[in-house]
Amino acid sequence: MAVSKSTTNILKQLRLSMQNVKYVSEPIQAYIIPSVDAHNSEYLAECDKFRGFISGFNGSAGTAIVTNQEALMWTDGRYYLQATEQMDSNWTLMKEGDPSTLKQGQWLVKNLPSGSQVGVDPKLITTQSFVPLQKELEIVGHKLVPVKQNLVELLWNDRPKRALNPVKPLPIEFSGKTVKSKLDDVVAAMKDAKADFLVLTALDQIAWFLNLRGSDIEYNPVFFAYVIISSSGSFTLFVDPRQGTDEVKEHLKSEAGDVFKIEPYSRIEEALGEICLGLEGFVWFSETSSYALTSIIPKKHLLLNDTPVELMKAIKNEVEVKGMRNAHIKDAVALCCYFSWLDKNVASGTITEISGANKLHEFRKLQKDFMGDSFDTISSVGPHGAIIHYQPDATTDVPITTNTLYLCDSGAQYRDGTTDVTRTFHFGTPTDYEKDCYTRVLKGQLQLASRIFPSKLKGNYLDSFAREYLWNIGLDYAHGTGHGIGHYLNVHEGPIEITWRTSKSDPGLQTNMFVSNEPGYYEDGKFGIRIEDIVQIVQANPPNNFNNRGFLTFETITLVPKSLNLIKTDMLTDVEKKQLNNYHQKCRDIVGPILEKDNLLDVKEWLWRETQPI
Repeated sequence: MAVSKSTTNILKQLRLSMQNVKYVSEPIQAYIIPSVDAHNSEYLAECDKFRGFISGFNGSAGTAIVTNQEALMWTDGRYYLQATEQMDSNWTLMKEGDPSTLKQGQWLVKNLPSGSQVGVDPKLITTQSFVPLQKELEIVGHKLVPVKQNLVELLWNDRPKRALNPVKPLPIEFSGKTVKSKLDDVVAAMKDAKADFLVLTALDQIAWFLNLRGSDIEYNPVFFAYVIISSSGSFTLFVDPRQGTDEVKEHLKSEAGDVFKIEPYSRIEEALGEICLGLEGFVWFSETSSYALTSIIPKKHLLLNDTPVELMKAIKNEVEVKGMRNAHIKDAVALCCYFSWLDKNVASGTITEISGANKLHEFRKLQKDFMGDSFDTISSVGPHGAIIHYQPDATTDVPITTNTLYLCDSGAQYRDGTTDVTRTFHFGTPTDYEKDCYTRVLKGQLQLASRIFPSKLKGNYLDSFAREYLWNIGLDYAHGTGHGIGHYLNVHEGPIEITWRTSKSDPGLQTNMFVSNEPGYYEDGKFGIRIEDIVQIVQANPPNNFNNRGFLTFETITLVPKSLNLIKTDMLTDVEKKQLNNYHQKCRDIVGPILEKDNLLDVKEWLWRETQPI
């Protein structure tokens, strides 16, 4: 990885700001720097990467806490290695998910002097994080203090400006449902919950609800906005006036009628203060909304729960389902072109992690309605594959060779859907151990893909199916097995997931949700293996239907071959062999004719070779 950033001076300046009553009402003993923006986004605009700026660690998840003596970084297993390599000696890595690691609140309780003040920018901490931490600290006499002036912003002299890219309508042929229809569904849910107002703060929920897309955050087709919906059936969009164009107004008028207003993005706090006057029912927020906003509403009028939009967005309508499946067919064509090109050219020694990723982007650009990548391509050779979210750059870029594993995790945004696919290849002769590990990952993936389960079962009940064959020999992986995926929206989408963690907001798996199936295995300094497909949740029809529960299963919509030369076929059961052969036949049946029609006969030849029945 790149050389770690020197943070000695910047931490010194931050600690001075923590004592400066110009910025804090009284000195604070600890300052929390979360890794989200005011909308709790996972991927951030450059101007919102405060935690990355202060620490040098640029992974997508992590929380920094700086005290007068120490600087600590909490992050999960995807990033242990990356954080270690990117942070200098001023920082201590706190391994989230490791049972021996103190949680943030526990650490503060144990290590701060009594009566300490802990500061945080209230715009950058969710209500569900702020409130329990506040209680935990108060028990021992500490205080969690909202600090309106972001202390890192003070030090960031060359902070980039916020993007204000064009906001564009998503036509009904792609969205499948008008804004008016979505509004009616939301208002019905609000009336059931006795909510006078619903405040949408998550950018993907806003984009989905309004059938609008933007590009203010790289790879995420969203724009910076808030929406307040009234139970009377009207709504207000808060967006920068330069983005609330006539085209946007005409689109909303044609799809929703005269039931909306557009106000400046900066007016949201003022508007929330105004709706509190004469309030009788509830103001409904997601718990992941910022404390800065929810704290404006009197507690007796505040309803904190998952918004109805989050679940509506996760269950795709018929047009969205068709679009998602179609996007994955197009993506399979691009990926088959890329992997067959690699197969032919890797031996030359001239293709690197970065040039490979660029070539894949070129193949995707040829597909209809391609709008961009859905995240930064993880193109990783050998030891780099063990860094779960590795990003090649000029200082780390190495050639893809015939004597190491190559892991490629990539995705695309098409106007009809979002993709996310991982394949692991060896373009030479893999070791017996690499094949053993790959086959165990594959067996777990096949097993999860074939599960039948009751409707609305939470994803954490299925997670261990994918890990079983690794667990059998004492191996595991430090990330979840599956995440929801948006429809021409964020590549990681709530509220569903398949992971060992329990999630209060997971509503359970339901028909026409889409989720990833991506077990893996990683050895630091050696290699990484991951196999990722997107699966659609569909009806299953087992012979029984216990308590009329309704049973579901997965249908894999990714159509890219698994690596035959990495499979130890004697480790597969007859059922698994049949399952893999059927999948490979499906790749041939759907992708083959397109390759033929496009005269990509060499790619078709590669596809046939990689899908030989076993």
